[in-house]
Amino acid sequence: MTQGSVLLIYTGGTIGMKEDPMNQALKPFDFRGIMDEVPELRKFALTIDSYTFDPLIDSSDVEPLMWKQLALLIREKYDEYDGFVILHGTDTMAYSASALSFMLENLGKPVIFTGSQLPVGRPRTDGKENLVSSVEIATAKDSNGRPMVPEVCIFFNSKLYRGNRCTKVNATSFDAFSSPNYPALAEAGISIRYDAKRIHYPEQTAGPLAIHTELDTRVSIMKVHPGITESVARNCLLGEGIRACIIETYGSGNSISKDWFINIIREAAGKGKILLNITQCLAGEVNMDIYATGRALKDVGVISGGDMTTESALGKLFFLMGENSDNEEVKSLLSKNIRGEMSK
Repeated sequence: MTQGSVLLIYTGGTIGMKEDPMNQALKPFDFRGIMDEVPELRKFALTIDSYTFDPLIDSSDVEPLMWKQLALLIREKYDEYDGFVILHGTDTMAYSASALSFMLENLGKPVIFTGSQLPVGRPRTDGKENLVSSVEIATAKDSNGRPMVPEVCIFFNSKLYRGNRCTKVNATSFDAFSSPNYPALAEAGISIRYDAKRIHYPEQTAGPLAIHTELDTRVSIMKVHPGITESVARNCLLGEGIRACIIETYGSGNSISKDWFINIIREAAGKGKILLNITQCLAGEVNMDIYATGRALKDVGVISGGDMTTESALGKLFFLMGENSDNEEVKSLLSKNIRGEMSK
């Protein structure tokens, strides 16, 4: 008798690769045979089904269309499974998890992203442990039968993070992800320890799952750096078709104070552009009231992104702009905590 059900969704990425015995080239395996590749899954009394994207997507080629496909698939299968595990390449996993967190409204079941740094077929792979623990988390319930983690999350190297708080921090270590401004929701050791006070649970009055697939991607990202030129800043802030710009600033939201730069910011704000200030620092938050350069940005209309990651800020902008044609409405919503993406 099964004690739950989970749908594995393989989008692509290292975790689904194995070596061809003839030429040792890495090739994706058929996920219908996942039990043969990861026999540890047989020890769960679970129904484990799989869905494979066709064609598979290298995570470097991930686009919003894939997020829409994921949202539609989860809505279609929502009543059939206790949870969902999305196998995804690591390079853009934080972008996908962030975007999906905004696209899935009233989520009441776990949606766990995971992957690996080494293919499942390699002897030292991290993929098996990541997958096995993700499946357990996706189907875990408390004593009242409530899902333990009804959020979009990333599980990697024994840590479960809120998806829209996560960022990739290491290209070669198994400890590839971090959540600098929000604690882990769970940690897998001998047992999986959940931090219930950190987990978001839907309100009892929340309606059924709703998905939002209209995304407006007219966003640029400008990383402030020594030597940035006027033409670069102008293209990022005032380029044709740009509706919003994420400005990655120094420290607590500081930028260069030269007149030409502030004037371009002022011009962009005057044209109604949405300008969002995100710190380049791994941890901490934007506070434009501390230093004069931060106040100068605030005075000309730049909005503080608080402690959001760039990945989360991008997903939030895509979502809010897709839902609202009025830039002023988007600006007002950017400062609000919608899916646990920023500290209140």
